[in-house]
Amino acid sequence: MASLLKQHESRIQQITLIPSDGGCFEVTVNGKRIYSKLQTHRHAEPGEIQNLLLSYIKEGG
Repeated sequence: MASLLKQHESRIQQITLIPSDGGCFEVTVNGKRIYSKLQTHRHAEPGEIQNLLLSYIKEGG
């Protein structure tokens, strides 16, 4: 993921990962939520967050 972030650093202003209690896991990029465990009711699969980030970048995020 670090290489992806470095490659696209001009498009990514901020990525926020905030750990919390209660099984919450949310990933927000530039103010847009790209993954929410609370909404999907499941853990992210290996590589899923990276793929979501790449999709966000490709869409012009």
